[in-house]
Amino acid sequence: AARTARREGYVPGVIYGGGEAPVTINVKFNTLLKRLKAGKFLSTLLNVKVDGVDTRVICRGVQRDVVKDLPVHVDFLRLSEKSRINLHIPVEFINAEKCPGLKRGGTLTIVRNDIELMVTAGDIPEKVVVDLTGYNVNDSIHISNVTLPAGSKPPIADRDFAVASIQPPSGLSAG
Repeated sequence: AARTARREGYVPGVIYGGGEAPVTINVKFNTLLKRLKAGKFLSTLLNVKVDGVDTRVICRGVQRDVVKDLPVHVDFLRLSEKSRINLHIPVEFINAEKCPGLKRGGTLTIVRNDIELMVTAGDIPEKVVVDLTGYNVNDSIHISNVTLPAGSKPPIADRDFAVASIQPPSGLSAG
């Protein structure tokens, strides 16, 4: 069945989870490839219609051909509005012009371009915004300093990991 689907321009897949039996599906190859190339496919909530029933899903894995690097199978996780899932959310830094450390010639060193957060499926944030206002040279910005989007929290609550730091330029004493 999978070979027949691939020959006809589809990628076989499965929808699982949500307390229901797994359902096999076929996704149009071109549509899947466009969505994969657009980016953020693994953190995008999708609506899939199976036998006339609308199902909210999120992609949990894409198997690719070893040689051609093209998708050959796709896995989706079935979600409800209240399902909690872990996703990597991109980080955006704002107010660089209000950062004394950067004005003095410091360099923003980004430790994490995205942060893994536990979010509610009905309320997935587009990004985590980090405000650089008031940070000086040699300051570190930890997850505890970041205002997280409503309804989201880090999966590891007991660790205050660094998101970014402001490094001194060579030749500047940290005084």
